[in-house]
Amino acid sequence: MSSLNIKRTLENISSKTTVYTPIIELIVNSIHAINDKGNSDSGEIWVYLKRSPQEEIDQSPSFIEGISVKDNGIGFTDENRNSFDTLYSDQKEEIGGKGFGRFTCLKYFESLKVESVFEAPRVFMLRKFSMGKAKDIIENETTDLVTNQATYSQVTLDFLKKNNNLGKNIETIASNLVEKLLPYFITKNYICPSIYLCEEDGSKPILLNDYVSDQKGKIRELKLKQNEFTIVKDELSRKFELRAFKMYSPKNHVSKISLVADKREVTEASLHKYVPEFYEEFYDKKDDNSDDLSGNYIIKTYVFSDYLDEHVSLERGDFNFPRETDLLAISQDEIEQRAAMITKSSVIDEISGRLEKKIADINYYVDTKAPWHKNIIKDLDLSDFPYKPDDETLEAHLQKKKYLQEVKIKRDVNSILESQDFDNKSESVKAIISKINDSSKNDLIHYIALRKSLLDLLEKSLQLNLDDKYESENVVHNIIFPTKTDSDSIEYDEHNLWIIDERLNFTNYVASDITLNGPKTERPDVIVYDHRVAFRGDNQSSNPITIFEFKKPGRDDFTNPSSDEDPVQQIVRYVNNIKAGKVTTPQGRPIFTGTNTPFFGYVICEINTKVSDWLFKDKDFKPMPDNAGYFKWVENINLYIEVISWDKLLSDAKMRNRVFFHHLGIEA
Repeated sequence: MSSLNIKRTLENISSKTTVYTPIIELIVNSIHAINDKGNSDSGEIWVYLKRSPQEEIDQSPSFIEGISVKDNGIGFTDENRNSFDTLYSDQKEEIGGKGFGRFTCLKYFESLKVESVFEAPRVFMLRKFSMGKAKDIIENETTDLVTNQATYSQVTLDFLKKNNNLGKNIETIASNLVEKLLPYFITKNYICPSIYLCEEDGSKPILLNDYVSDQKGKIRELKLKQNEFTIVKDELSRKFELRAFKMYSPKNHVSKISLVADKREVTEASLHKYVPEFYEEFYDKKDDNSDDLSGNYIIKTYVFSDYLDEHVSLERGDFNFPRETDLLAISQDEIEQRAAMITKSSVIDEISGRLEKKIADINYYVDTKAPWHKNIIKDLDLSDFPYKPDDETLEAHLQKKKYLQEVKIKRDVNSILESQDFDNKSESVKAIISKINDSSKNDLIHYIALRKSLLDLLEKSLQLNLDDKYESENVVHNIIFPTKTDSDSIEYDEHNLWIIDERLNFTNYVASDITLNGPKTERPDVIVYDHRVAFRGDNQSSNPITIFEFKKPGRDDFTNPSSDEDPVQQIVRYVNNIKAGKVTTPQGRPIFTGTNTPFFGYVICEINTKVSDWLFKDKDFKPMPDNAGYFKWVENINLYIEVISWDKLLSDAKMRNRVFFHHLGIEA
């Protein structure tokens, strides 16, 4: 009598099996039983769906909670019964049997029961038993004489376990079974028994064999240009055979590669993993070569090999060889990659058309939205890019390609620098410099395109909404000083002061009159308004110091006589404080100044009639030629100061950059 820990055995079953694994196991066992009886041409297998008695509210079919498989094969003879009772039985070793498959039944169903009539010497016997869950594989066994002289077996799986779902649609289940059993239907010189799927009462029968019976079936073979390939690895040479099929009106709209062992599908992978253009389903063609939308199909390629038979896992849910490319062993990726390329060659017209469209879409994206990639895209292989990607996905792939290109450039440079024959590397150096130049151009173009986006944002932020209000006070600030909103202090080192003056690209934040109170500071992201901020290059007395003060768009109350927010006077006062040593750098170091240290001041604000009169009459400023700003020289403290409008700030920045935008084709 058998004795093993069945519970632990079930726990160790691979997670890569599915709820279909035990159903396929029972059907294949029935096929074997019919073959053993020698009546495959008249053999029949009936798969009954046992549904939950609880009716659905929407009157749809209830969920399936059990399966019963009945065949007219040889039955559970003593030999078959003893094989069932033996872990890792070798009875079917010659046809790929592992002696373990029945255990997957109890992984997905609560019970397994067997009822079978078999022929013994001069009599027929009825055998019944259940599969145990504790120590014994066979429990509650009975064997009785019967007058019935027709052998059969019926195995019933009851009570589908929680979180396992077969669905409800009988046609969907039929399609799934056909795909997984297809090798039995297509094996040359072999007649597969008739396999029916039906409801528990025998209604709605579907003959699975009809799916591949003729050219009107839902599965039709695709003629491949090549039916086999060989992989050689570490002096090991193994042959693989291919057969591909069109699956019409598929439930799954993605083409697949299936690896088969002992006539059973073990794994499947999406073909678009290797050829992105397989992502969408295909269509038959009408007489005018247009797509026949009623003839939609996917392609499923099956791979057969002794190598797969030898390395299938115990539960038939995986293989015992590497998944990814390996130096010593043939891997699953290599097999699937070769199969994908052969499948591609057999539908090359459809694939080529999709590839051409994809490349055109990528080039359109680069031309219209990402011109910074123009210098590298010409050297890229675009075939492995996703099919119909969105802009974000496309940009991510292009950035990845750029990074890989830069890594290769660095590797090539290091190789030349380490070479003992540097004098003879002139052509290599020339080629690498060309690539470096292209990469640098890419970065520069990207930078200029980002400038265009920033100016577009600035223009939008200066527009009034329908309520005659500005959308957000902090938008303008975040464009000029893109600070971290979760910071306890304002960081000005990352700035876009080129919007005001290109020379300010080469300056750094040195001081402000803002008193921050750590995390208690309110709204640090907008506190730049109405405060002085100073920038300069190196902290040397000969270097100029530039001071800014920004007034929110729409404000002009600082011109009122009672206002204490006079930006001109505040900049003058701030210059005097710097010269007097009252202001230090963020690191607490003194700001070095001398008698001749030049100071530049900028006030960016709304310039309307009120502000213009105030600057001209009260502050003695002179208007700029375009009347969009004012300037003044405060000689005694070496301060040149400008007051310019937000509109002038934007228009001047756009004018300085327009020629670059035009050459990139991102502005007419």
